[in-house]
Amino acid sequence: MSADFGLRERKKQQTRTHIAETARRLFVERGFDPVTVAEVAREADVSTGTVFNYFPTKEDLFYSGMELFEERLLHAVRGRPAGESVLTAFQRVVLEGIPRLARDDTAELIATAATIIGSSRSLQARERELIANYTEELASLVAKETNRPAGDVEPMAVAAALMGVQRALVAYVHAGVLSGRRGAKLSAGVRSQAKRAFVRLEQGLGDYAVKGR
Repeated sequence: MSADFGLRERKKQQTRTHIAETARRLFVERGFDPVTVAEVAREADVSTGTVFNYFPTKEDLFYSGMELFEERLLHAVRGRPAGESVLTAFQRVVLEGIPRLARDDTAELIATAATIIGSSRSLQARERELIANYTEELASLVAKETNRPAGDVEPMAVAAALMGVQRALVAYVHAGVLSGRRGAKLSAGVRSQAKRAFVRLEQGLGDYAVKGR
């Protein structure tokens, strides 16, 4: 039974990945707004209902990759070792992702995505929703660990500050690749910006929400 369940889950993940990759290819070729979910389904050889089973909105098709990174940030904070602060765990994931920016293929993908997002208000709106949702999740996690009541401002302020750095770095990367910055120059610039921002937060959050033993 467990083997059958594992096979079904793998097939589901393969289908999800195939749909997302097909959608992204169409978005790159034609832009986001002109492509319909029905066209994605036809190209992926699945039903429209199947697409919606995996991705509730067309915008989710585009942002599936971004969601994975935000999940990594939350996972790192949630699973950080004893004695480590929320800031340290969050910063580690962000810094670990910077070296890949030196690759030309990564920069090209980012440039394409930035161009598509810039031309679609619905994608911009969905991105704001996603970031707000992840910020609330992070705030809830921090509030629980620090025994703060629901709706307390302090955990939300901490979460907003951390997510603010990450989103500011994303904007910096997008602007950089669209202006032609590539390779080591791009990566080094982002690392410098990230470290400066996290050092600033360290002054106020360095000893905040250190996980107990």
